[in-house]
Amino acid sequence: MKKVNKKGFTLIELLLVILIIGILAVSVYVALNPAGRLADARNATRSSDVQTILTAIHAYIVDNKGALPTGLSSGMVEKQLGTATTGCAISTGGCNVTGTADCVNLSTPLAKYLKSIPVDPNGGTAALTKYSVVVDTNGIVTVKACGAENGVTISASR
Repeated sequence: MKKVNKKGFTLIELLLVILIIGILAVSVYVALNPAGRLADARNATRSSDVQTILTAIHAYIVDNKGALPTGLSSGMVEKQLGTATTGCAISTGGCNVTGTADCVNLSTPLAKYLKSIPVDPNGGTAALTKYSVVVDTNGIVTVKACGAENGVTISASR
């Protein structure tokens, strides 16, 4: 009888090693920059919120034969969304709301399209949402997220 010496790894051994390497890779990736991952997640929420607000404004315009929601006008200065009447100035994330009374409350005109106006995931409130809106002289509506992080500018226009 000859003794056969088989060299190599079994399939189970190979799969276990691949699984362990995968778990270690994910752990290192998460551990390297958790704050950055959280900021990216908040920016994704902001991007979705900007699109939601812009869609609601345009649904209002379509339903009202081209009229802008109350509080918006063609050629207006940039205003922060919210119910506040003061403390509206904000100049972060690409926003440039200069007047302290430059807030616009769209919760009533857009009530048919939004349950509530979205607020920034990092400190936004119903009074000061940290989202802004501007309408240029051509009637192009631009919504911006003023709290965007990591040097990102989040805006959408139609």
